[in-house]
Amino acid sequence: MNHYKTQDNLESAFAGESMANRRYLYFAKKCRELGNEAVAEVFEATAQQETQHAFAHLELTLAGENLTVERMLEIAIEGELYESKHMYPEFEKTANEEGDALAVKEFAEQATESALHAETFKKAAKRFKGLTSVEARHAAHYQATLDTLKS
Repeated sequence: MNHYKTQDNLESAFAGESMANRRYLYFAKKCRELGNEAVAEVFEATAQQETQHAFAHLELTLAGENLTVERMLEIAIEGELYESKHMYPEFEKTANEEGDALAVKEFAEQATESALHAETFKKAAKRFKGLTSVEARHAAHYQATLDTLKS
């Protein structure tokens, strides 16, 4: 079995399940707008199942990763920067060449939003690192207090 092809397949399966989740949530929203609550609930229940499928694929995809809070923030930052600096600008360029003004606008807005998401994750990473050092100082203080009590 080719491990690399399996990884590609897991990533594709994750993407497919994730898209199904979002699509079904959108369909639920549209069903509500059309006055059909019962079908909206069916779509939402199925969307939740698709989320669980996506999580199972992601769990296998990330099996070799040491998913610390810091690492997850790094992965998120990398993804958002890729979207804002490469993916959406390329999509925008193609849409512009094809004369799809609505898509051009959408891709430009999403690139900006992705850059903002990256900044949010960077700020969280800085706070996390700051909190880690504060927590370490507190832990050292508590340990010193405990050591004093024991002696």
